[in-house]
Amino acid sequence: MNFQLDIIKDKVEFFEAHSIQELEKRINDQIIHNQAILLTVHSVSHQMYVSEEGKRLYSAVVHFKTSSN
Repeated sequence: MNFQLDIIKDKVEFFEAHSIQELEKRINDQIIHNQAILLTVHSVSHQMYVSEEGKRLYSAVVHFKTSSN
């Protein structure tokens, strides 16, 4: 049996939450998980949407990359 392990070099994850605190917690939890596979945050993009009913929805896209080149 032959095993071949590939290293993840890039990973993009999407997050949504109804409060900015919840969104931040979800992102921070995932940062800790991704550190275990040697990925660090490369960039973050975020937005807020307000519905017609006045409800807010926060979203973010986080790009993780390996720190070594």
